[in-house]
Amino acid sequence: MHTEKTALQCGLAGCVFAFLLSSALAATTTQMVGGVETEFEPQTAADLKTLKDNTQAVVMPEGFRIEPYAAVPDARHMAVAADGKTVFVGTTTDRVWVITQDEATRKAKEVRQFAPDQSFIIPNGVCFTKDGTLILAEQNRVLGFPNALENKEQGQPEMKVLVGQGMLIPPGEESYNHSARVCVQRPDGRIYISLGQPYNVPPKMKLKLYESLGIGGIISINADGMDRQIYATGIRNSVGMDFHPVSGNLWFTDNQVDGMGDDIPPEELNKGTQPGKNYGFPWYGGGTVRTVAYINDPIPSGVINPEVELQAHAASLGMTFYQGDMFPEEYKGGVFIAQHGSWDRSVPIGARVIFVPVNEKEEAGVPSIVATGWIDSQGTYLGRPVDVVELGDGSLLISDDSAGGIYRMSYQED
Repeated sequence: MHTEKTALQCGLAGCVFAFLLSSALAATTTQMVGGVETEFEPQTAADLKTLKDNTQAVVMPEGFRIEPYAAVPDARHMAVAADGKTVFVGTTTDRVWVITQDEATRKAKEVRQFAPDQSFIIPNGVCFTKDGTLILAEQNRVLGFPNALENKEQGQPEMKVLVGQGMLIPPGEESYNHSARVCVQRPDGRIYISLGQPYNVPPKMKLKLYESLGIGGIISINADGMDRQIYATGIRNSVGMDFHPVSGNLWFTDNQVDGMGDDIPPEELNKGTQPGKNYGFPWYGGGTVRTVAYINDPIPSGVINPEVELQAHAASLGMTFYQGDMFPEEYKGGVFIAQHGSWDRSVPIGARVIFVPVNEKEEAGVPSIVATGWIDSQGTYLGRPVDVVELGDGSLLISDDSAGGIYRMSYQED
């Protein structure tokens, strides 16, 4: 357990959440690896029981199956290595985990702490570059771990600081709210990082500063951390990004304003076709619903409306374009999105995985639910999906930071 260390690295509300989460998890074991104390998460049937119980409640279309994959404390965003089966997992505590797969069972063989010599602060964002470097986007720092797959078992893997501590955003703008970064590398080599802004709706006096730094937007940097550019503004809090596999356009989810009612404003799935565009926040609270604070302010020219409006307050987070061959053909090229679930709603919704079809013209269709059941009939959360990634065999992994683990979703015709 590492509750005390976690609690020192978050805001008050986050500390309470982290304590309760950590307290609910089984204790890790520790070993000395390369002279560094390293944590290992047990993968026994007892450790997987909560995940197993949850899968019994999940409802999916015919032919789909779901099973526990790994027990991983606070499992958040995931990055699959070039081998298609080794998975690196970010968290909102101070740990990064790496999963080694058992070839026979297609489940986790080992879950160990990655880079145990380091102390991270909200290391949510993990992604790989084409040369095998693991990028780690923390709350206010960006790191690179060259040859992370080969070095995954080292106690002190090689590390490069791409953006130093306190250089991603001004330290005075740090907040536990909306500090979970995500990252992805474009085919041209640039690394894109989301910067959620720390307010529900920011005060007007903050807008100039935030726009100049890309807070409430998406920035990009070179693979060496240099040449910072602002790709997009007008975004409240994007916690899911992926590039279209053909066009290279950047698609991203966006969580929208709380406190406006059960059914507004909608959340968003956006498509970015060029840099420098504004996506409407905070003038719009989501879709074309105006915020109260900015209702009398003129909307900036050229604002881009969402490609798809998603259900309000479902908390749409991680997303991925499906490129595998395991699922039926109608899923090829479309977007899977993990919805974490609502807190600002009289009747909870979300805690599910949805699918948005995308045709050959890169036009999005109507969203549908492909996995649901993480909220019981009393409105209690059994789990809360965070991210979806594709393994090399075409199956999907779904992380769950509440239940503390990862599920594997596969398909087989009956």
